[in-house]
Amino acid sequence: MATILLTGGAGFIGSHLADAFLAAGHRLLVLDSLVTGRRENIPPGAEFLHRDLRDEGLEEVLAAAGVEIVSHHAAQANVRVSVDDPIADAGANILGSLRLIMACRRAGVRKLLFASSGGTVYGEQESFPCTESHPTRPTSPYGCAKLAVEQYLAAYAALGDLEPVVLRYANVYGARQDPKGEAGIVAILAEKFLTGSPPRIFGDGAQTRDYVHVSDVVAANLALVDDWRPGAYNVGTGVETSLNDLYALVARELDAATEPVHAPPVAAELARNSLDAGKLARSHGWAPRLAFAEGLARTLPYYREKFAPRA
Repeated sequence: MATILLTGGAGFIGSHLADAFLAAGHRLLVLDSLVTGRRENIPPGAEFLHRDLRDEGLEEVLAAAGVEIVSHHAAQANVRVSVDDPIADAGANILGSLRLIMACRRAGVRKLLFASSGGTVYGEQESFPCTESHPTRPTSPYGCAKLAVEQYLAAYAALGDLEPVVLRYANVYGARQDPKGEAGIVAILAEKFLTGSPPRIFGDGAQTRDYVHVSDVVAANLALVDDWRPGAYNVGTGVETSLNDLYALVARELDAATEPVHAPPVAAELARNSLDAGKLARSHGWAPRLAFAEGLARTLPYYREKFAPRA
């Protein structure tokens, strides 16, 4: 059992991790500003710290609680927001992360797990699926920020101060994802279909993504917490699904016939993306358990309930 500080634990991925850490018997502190996270997502048994990473006193929090592992999932998570306001994105994602890194160094916390983005740090891929050795050429400010934090962590690892783990996530989906705050396309489509609004497709819809269910992401995190091996790891399925195919799958599951509204393509959006998670399979025996169709079948009932018409 370890004492874990989880940043962003009131958000989508963070709240699922919070459940899992507590179920595994760890002592858990959840730190969240609640700007996008929701208090009701924080499970009973977690100690809640309502604060921003950039607030003073984080070092004292880590030291007083005896934190052994930091799981850093707090972020401004919307790529389009980062394009429109890169300064705000950098403030949250780079400066907030640096505050956390400095607090860990001063409090003697060596184990820091960082949730990075395999969907953005690689940029336009040369190979599919790509491994961790693929060149990193982000095409959005969000990807630039994630890569910058990775490099800060690598620098402090080289200095001998930290033993960081970086998990580069593919496109994560599942229950509790916010269709407005976190730009998860499955959540967005579900809300649009269930509320009768026409979803928008940016570009021709041929762009592909690697969709990994949040339960598989949680399993990857638990594997690294249980067997800490510093380094960067892809967390994805290696399977590409186009936006048009995703649209059809979600529409079929929800029995919806809404036609999309086509909008101009987004300049920072990638044409294709998929991740090779072989490194994590070899080191920890991790592999995604849920195929996309099964993951959707588990996810969409949550949105049926959430957006069901009220009597």
